[in-house]
Amino acid sequence: MEKTITYVTGNWAKIDSARQILEPLGYKVDNIKIETPEIQSDDVSEVASFSAKWACEKLGKPVLKNDSGLFVNALKGFPGVYTHYVDDTLGEDGLLKLMEGLEDRSAYFKEAIAYCEPGCEPIVFEGITKGHIDTKKSGKYGWSWDFVFIPEGEKKTLGCFEDKERWKFWSLDSYKKLVKYLENKKD
Repeated sequence: MEKTITYVTGNWAKIDSARQILEPLGYKVDNIKIETPEIQSDDVSEVASFSAKWACEKLGKPVLKNDSGLFVNALKGFPGVYTHYVDDTLGEDGLLKLMEGLEDRSAYFKEAIAYCEPGCEPIVFEGITKGHIDTKKSGKYGWSWDFVFIPEGEKKTLGCFEDKERWKFWSLDSYKKLVKYLENKKD
């Protein structure tokens, strides 16, 4: 019997990633875009967990909720959980300005997906995509940080790769951990 998990997001790329991994295993992934409260926390896992619990209680069915952030090592992890806000206010140009003259350009995206079933506490799974911040924007694909983030082992920003290519650089560890959890739960 197929089980449905509702992904609380409007981001097609997140939905597509979840479907590619979960649907072959018998989990149908649908989605709904609703605003969920975001707590003030320095931890993307706490933010995702709180939002997943809220959405699960509101919808009364199993949900996935994601939170992620760009963490720049030389900036002590900034923007981190404030990535969306920083993108809206400073953008890539502002981040590049903050990093002028810095040698350490290492950075990573941390993604936390929280899975919650009615009557249960959320379970959070994390994945990390390592790379570094370029000294200038480049590329014509994607959005936001794609134009300045170079994935580990590459020489070009994510913005230089079309959608189908770009997504191969993202860590799917969080989804793989979710699958392992769901599979063990069946036993």
